[in-house]
Amino acid sequence: MSVLSFQAVQFPALDHRSLPRRRSSTGYINIVRCGIAEPSGEPAPFGQKTRYNDGFFEKVFMTLFARKMGRFAAPAKSGIEAEKKRSWWDCDYERFVDVSKRVMQGRSRMQQQEVVREVLLSMLPPGAPDQFRKLFPPTRWAAEFNAALTVPFFAWLVGPSEVVEVEVNGVKQRSGVLIKKCRYLENSGCVGMCVNMCKIPTQDFFTNEFGLPLTMTPNFEDMSCEMVYGQVPPPFEEDPVSKQPCFSDICSMANPNSSICHKLQA
Repeated sequence: MSVLSFQAVQFPALDHRSLPRRRSSTGYINIVRCGIAEPSGEPAPFGQKTRYNDGFFEKVFMTLFARKMGRFAAPAKSGIEAEKKRSWWDCDYERFVDVSKRVMQGRSRMQQQEVVREVLLSMLPPGAPDQFRKLFPPTRWAAEFNAALTVPFFAWLVGPSEVVEVEVNGVKQRSGVLIKKCRYLENSGCVGMCVNMCKIPTQDFFTNEFGLPLTMTPNFEDMSCEMVYGQVPPPFEEDPVSKQPCFSDICSMANPNSSICHKLQA
């Protein structure tokens, strides 16, 4: 049996000019659009659901993740067999979100996060985290490179985003990613799903498995989110999201009688 091995290599400096850009008040910002079907080409205002035109590859990613997560999900109301008969390109975002909700059923906050960790690990070849650590040690370059990759490769999951300048340990660098209106949060309408199924497990995966610190800060006022590669995330108890209430008007699992989302307490 042959063993695939990687060696650390030195990459040239990342040239952000190679990415599509738009002009802002502070200069040019790298941006990749994600098949938004809105006439403005921008996410819909808060309280309205953004329309997307998902292509073949977006649907393949949705189906792949939905099937991986489906192994841990409670049975669908329409029946498990109906789920299995779908083709690789016959998945939509609503089904992907539905599988996420069913993964949450009957699980504690920590158990939900562990499921996401197992799903992410199952997407990678054996030894991938160790190889990532060798290729991308926690340097400014690695943080900026991963920020640039996040914009196109995670567009199917979170919608359009852009690379922005942030300050990490007193140093300004372009290792931030601003998600304009998170598609996952927008479609689920669930604070607990955002935190337990996305923010915390993604932070932990990059920080602990890949060795590259990542902090994600969702804004529940407008559903945007800032990702900062190279910044160590705070403990959950010290993170403001741990005190976030439910979206009682839009979340089907909300508990309006609780001042803090009950999915963050279990």
